[in-house]
Formats: sequence, structure tokens, C-alpha cells
Amino acid sequence: MDAYDGGSNARRQPGAPSEPGDAPEPQRPDGSDVPDGPERTQVPGEPDGPERTQAPGEPAAPSQPRAQSPAPDGEPVDVPSAAPDPYAEPTDTRPSDPAAIGQAADPAAAAPAPYGDPHPPTGVAALSLRYQMGVALALAVVAVTVCVHIGMVFLHVAPQNTVTKQHGRAVDDWVYPEFEQNWKLFAPNPLQLNIAVQVRARIRSADGGSRTTGWYDLSAQDGRAVDGNLLPSHTQQNELRRSWDLFVATHDADNRPVGLRGTLSETYLRRLVVLRLERDDATARGDVLVSVQVRSRTTNVPPPEWSEEKVSVQPVYRELPWWAVTADDSEGSAR
Repeated sequence: MDAYDGGSNARRQPGAPSEPGDAPEPQRPDGSDVPDGPERTQVPGEPDGPERTQAPGEPAAPSQPRAQSPAPDGEPVDVPSAAPDPYAEPTDTRPSDPAAIGQAADPAAAAPAPYGDPHPPTGVAALSLRYQMGVALALAVVAVTVCVHIGMVFLHVAPQNTVTKQHGRAVDDWVYPEFEQNWKLFAPNPLQLNIAVQVRARIRSADGGSRTTGWYDLSAQDGRAVDGNLLPSHTQQNELRRSWDLFVATHDADNRPVGLRGTLSETYLRRLVVLRLERDDATARGDVLVSVQVRSRTTNVPPPEWSEEKVSVQPVYRELPWWAVTADDSEGSAR
């Protein structure tokens, strides 16, 4: 075929006008035309593009992967993929939008913001300002009260000093009777006495006569209730003993009350012994309990056999005056 024919496959001279539908002539990067090689007929299924003859000793070029296309009967058929054009201009795949460039460069900025606060406040911080101020005020009051209580108890058990001499009454009013402290167990010379509280009563019988009962040893009754009991009650162990200790601490040697606590301790001890007498059925049906008298019986604990200490074993009694029994002291009124 003539190179100057006007057919669709004819080659043209350089610079000749192209016809519509013709593909541009391939060029090198420096602008020169690519020399034509010998014409060859393309075999169906052979990839397009210029062939390159392999030089002797040159390793074989890797073969291009062959794409698969479905055959008419559904079986895949290998179809050779087109070889890339070595003279084609590279395509720029970078985004032209500056906003898109910044978004791709910063993945943290591209992530959507979470809905709401991921760590909501809890506890007191979740309350409103008014409630937070209330909680803070309550905690401040509790802290001040605890500090005052610890200071008062410390002054109560501490040796006598300038503060206790000036404010001893205020310390005692704070401590007694709920927070009383007793260090006798840890004293250098602990108590070595057995103190028993006893009571007797005057009873007016139904026929108008009067009689006096014998002494009821209330401490001995509590001792028998505690012996052999794995879980004795607090009243059996401490109620009578503590009431007598309070009476002695608030009365002088003549059994006269000292201050308001002295009168209170006397009323408490009287009501306690009256209730114990009624529970022991000291009065028969129709009898009336008129008055009671309390006394203490104190004896020294005998020293051990190996000790050379000599103590008296004779009991010492302290009798209180007769107390008239009122309606408020009886068990029925207490109920």
C-alpha cells in the first residue's frame, strides 16, 4: 500500500493536516516523532502497542496479567489485558480542591465530632451550683463537729492543764453522759474492790399494815445472769454498775447531790431499783411500795497467795437515805 494514499490506514507526512477521527501521532517527550517500524498484521487477541525485541542475555519481561471475561456458556475465558503505553503522559490523581487536600492530610479533622460530651460529670460535679454549695456547707459542718468532738474527748482524758481548769465545765457538759471515757482498766493501780448494790423496801399491805423487806442483792443477781452466758446483755453487765458509779461521782460524802447531774443520777437509781423490785415480785397483790433504801457493800479483793500484801476482808457499807416512791417510778407508769 502506498504511504501517500488517502485511506484510513495510510500514513501522512509530518505536519500534514489530520482528518477527523484520526488518532494523533505518538511523540517522544522531547517532541520528536517516534520512528515507524515494519508493518505487521495484528493477530486477534494480541495486545496493542509497540513490540520490543528482546536482546540476547536480557531477562525476559514479566508477562502482563490476563483478565478474564465470561464466555457465552458462563465459563471464564482469559482475555489479554492491554499493555500500558510507555509514552503516555502520567495522570495527576491528587485532588485539586484545597479543602479536600487539607481534609485528606488531617485524618483527625476529617473524623466527625462525637455527639455530646463523651465524659459527662458524675457525683457532686453533676449537681447544680446551688446543690453543690449545700453539699459543701454540710461537709464543712460535719468536719467542724468531728474536730470539736475529738478535741473535747482529748481534753477530757488528758491530764489536768490550763484549758481544762478554765473550761472544764464545758468539756464535762459535752462528754457526759453519752461520751464518757473510763481509763481505769489501763491505770497503774486498777480497782481492787468488789462493790455490790443492794436495796430494801417498805411496803404497805392491803389491810393497812406496814413491813420492811430484807436486802436484795441486785449485783449478785446480775452476776448469776452473766455467769455461763456467752452473750450477756448490756443491762445485765453495766446498767446497775454504771448507775451507782454515776451516783457516787455526783454526790458528796454525806450523800448530798452536787449540781443538776446529782439530782438526775438520784432519780435514775431510784427508778432502776423500783423496777427491779417489781420484777422480783417483792410486793404481793394489793400491796403498795412506799419507799426504798439503797446501800453498797464494798470488800477488798484478796491478794494472791504468793503476795505479802495484807488487806482487810471486812465489808464496808454505805447506806443512802430512804427515798419515797412516786407514781412515775413504778413499772406501770414506765410502760
